[in-house]
Amino acid sequence: MLPVRQATVVALILSLGVGCTRPREYIQNGFKVGPNYARPAAAIAPQWIDADDRRVRSEQDDLAGWWTIFNDPTLNELIQNANNQNLTLREAGFRILAARAQFGFAVGNMFPQFQAAEGGYRRFGVNDNFFDQWSSGFSLAWELDFWGRFRRAVLSAEATLDATIEDYDAVLVTLLGDVATNYVNYRTSQERIRLLSRVARVQEDVLTFINRKLAEGAINDLDRAQASSDLRQSRAQIFELQTQQRQAQNNLCVLMGMPVENLARLLDRNPDTNIPVTPDYLVVGIPADLLRRRPDVRRAERTAAAQAELIGIAAADFYPALSLTGTLGWQAANLSDLFKSSSLNSSVGPVFQWNILNYGRIRNNVRFQEAQFQALVAAYQNTVLGADLEVENGIVSFLNSQGRATNLQMSVQDSTLAFEVVIAQYEAGLVDFNRYAVIQKTLIQQLDLWAQSRGQIALSLVDVYRALGGGWQIRLAPVPDKQGILSPEPLPPAADTGPAAADEDLAEVEADANAEVDAAADGAAAPAIDSPLPLPPTIE
Repeated sequence: MLPVRQATVVALILSLGVGCTRPREYIQNGFKVGPNYARPAAAIAPQWIDADDRRVRSEQDDLAGWWTIFNDPTLNELIQNANNQNLTLREAGFRILAARAQFGFAVGNMFPQFQAAEGGYRRFGVNDNFFDQWSSGFSLAWELDFWGRFRRAVLSAEATLDATIEDYDAVLVTLLGDVATNYVNYRTSQERIRLLSRVARVQEDVLTFINRKLAEGAINDLDRAQASSDLRQSRAQIFELQTQQRQAQNNLCVLMGMPVENLARLLDRNPDTNIPVTPDYLVVGIPADLLRRRPDVRRAERTAAAQAELIGIAAADFYPALSLTGTLGWQAANLSDLFKSSSLNSSVGPVFQWNILNYGRIRNNVRFQEAQFQALVAAYQNTVLGADLEVENGIVSFLNSQGRATNLQMSVQDSTLAFEVVIAQYEAGLVDFNRYAVIQKTLIQQLDLWAQSRGQIALSLVDVYRALGGGWQIRLAPVPDKQGILSPEPLPPAADTGPAAADEDLAEVEADANAEVDAAADGAAAPAIDSPLPLPPTIE
């Protein structure tokens, strides 16, 4: 009879011969059957499409506090509140605790899987004879990890734990981006309301002038009806914009983990309530940074790693489960004799269990786990492509939104000048109301588009830094105050397109408009309508 050690070696070789792992591979894999995991390749572009644009910078920089580039204390406070109170983020945190517990459970399976202490008393009766039996003992069974089943389970649980941590970071990145997006939407709606309200005040003055002329019999009721219709249309649009503003505010409440309430005290206590102003450049690094920076990319990779270990766990079913079992106990008719040496009984020895007639199911289970792994690899590669797509879309939107805002700014300047002139000409009787109405409609549209374009610049910047995976680092360290700078040697500041700069040029543009009216009317009376419209600064 072969010694126990030699018999064990022979059993291992025979098992490996009938399984799916060769002995050399088994040794190279750290005495584990099945394939070892390696990070899958993912296609990534060497550089951004707009890398040659001077506003797109490839320097490495910390994006932990990217929202501080807006230099907006209100936004900073909203971000901090959301990070501390958001319930979706808290839910992701509990998923980490659950995954950590499962990891501990998997580690526990490395040790004897079954242990039990037993004891009891029984009284047996046969005919008229009765017997007492007292018993006490301990037993255990320990399946040895010859094939790496339990070690791979630990690796899989560890990768799953990593994936839940990355999921937390991904939720955090999304949360920060959503807070900034809704804040920009709130400010954009606020600015659109402000601009449209100023137009409505001009329309009210025009309607008052028309009513006065109508009472004098100088014009017919058609002008009054059309002017009244234009004014009511502007007021109706203001109600729509107020709805959008309120919805953005409500979204901010939920993102901060609080019931929906009026945030006016928080949102409007800062004197600067304009649309957040961005620098005219982006710090985006290189596309390869996405693999280490974006939490959802890392989560997809860790999920694939966890699944890869399940292939080896499934392959372990090809081989016999080798275990050590043992019992230690005492039995006696009298309790006083229970723990005497004569009452002792024990056993110990190896056992195995081998599902030799289930190979069809085992093989297909391995194939199933392999297919699941390949699907997750494809999902990981697709996540990388999606990340690259989101950054590229954000970059082109940011760059083109700047050009769009600049041209709309110039268009508003020209439209405002034309509006001032046509008001004076209408009062002087040089043009009919239709000419005034067309120019007014154009101005309203251009003002609204101008405000939207400024908001789109900020939204595009938010989209870029969210797509780059910035912000999750705040769970590791306090947020640095970047004060609007994400890179050294910033570009020269762009021309101010805000309403404050616009109002400064109002007097100059109105003077030019009145001069043109005087020339056109040849001495006609000065306009009686006082225009409060905001005008953009002159662009060279």
